[in-house]
Amino acid sequence: MESVEVTILGQRYMIRGDATKEHLQKLADFVDSRIREVYRQSPGITPLKASILASLMVSDELYTISRDHESVKKRIRDIENGAESLLKIID
Repeated sequence: MESVEVTILGQRYMIRGDATKEHLQKLADFVDSRIREVYRQSPGITPLKASILASLMVSDELYTISRDHESVKKRIRDIENGAESLLKIID
């Protein structure tokens, strides 16, 4: 298990995970950038509220990507099924 010290909103955190140190650092940088984005939009917001809003933004993106991924997988299955049907007709 890898561990790395990261900084989010000026606060240091030691995080550990199964990913590489580089990956963990990229995740921390991503989180930091999202929280800072919320701060730019709402300068007077508390760190806790900024973190919650950033989490909601990231969750929305993840949910949308996941839903789109499932839709693409379904279309691929439909195409594969259609191709199999055509192959049966040809054979």
